[in-house]
Amino acid sequence: MNGMWGAWATGMEVSCPRNCDCATASGIFCPRPLPMASLLSAEACPSSLREIGHEAVWSLSTAKPGNGVEQLRDSNPDTYWQSDGGQPHRINIQFHKKMSVSEIWFYLDYKLDESYTPKKISIQSGTTFHDLQGVHVLEIGEDPSGWVKVNLGDVVCTNRHDGMAQAGGINVLRTHFLQVVVLMMHQNGRDTHIRQVKVFGPRVSTSRSLEELVPMSDFRTLEFTQFSCIR
Repeated sequence: MNGMWGAWATGMEVSCPRNCDCATASGIFCPRPLPMASLLSAEACPSSLREIGHEAVWSLSTAKPGNGVEQLRDSNPDTYWQSDGGQPHRINIQFHKKMSVSEIWFYLDYKLDESYTPKKISIQSGTTFHDLQGVHVLEIGEDPSGWVKVNLGDVVCTNRHDGMAQAGGINVLRTHFLQVVVLMMHQNGRDTHIRQVKVFGPRVSTSRSLEELVPMSDFRTLEFTQFSCIR
């Protein structure tokens, strides 16, 4: 049992990031993109990247009522996910197909969240819940405020991870499933607050010139030039 059905069976909160009933009703990802609000425009991602989190189904190990997936993905720094159970706390990000992931960003605010602020986060990758492998362990310093960014492409390239690949000249992690595991909070806190999570992939153009698809040099051979004009 895996995917959305596995999430229901283990009692995790599952929600569509657009807060509609597509995921809870049918177990498939929501095709409707999230709007990019002022939170990202204040510190825009590089032009070579695009946000791909809306292409995934998100689920949480636990959540307080009113502080779940919708608040984690609403591009509003005033809202947050709050866990409600034993450690470790998990965010599951499941894509409907294998995706190229470049970076993952976390929005944290120690001044507001204090002991709820994550101190140590593990990022895992795989196909299902049963084959996850550690990709990176993030140690977060004192008083984080704003975006904490992890370049997964460079991490997997350095560690020679199985999911290492390149897309458009950018190092990427190829994966169906990302899991964020909050291992430790500041001041030995029990539950956690994460205000936003964004996942980025390369912005690779799908349009290709005729020359790229079929090299024109193939049409300049002696055999082809005899048909270059009508007699």
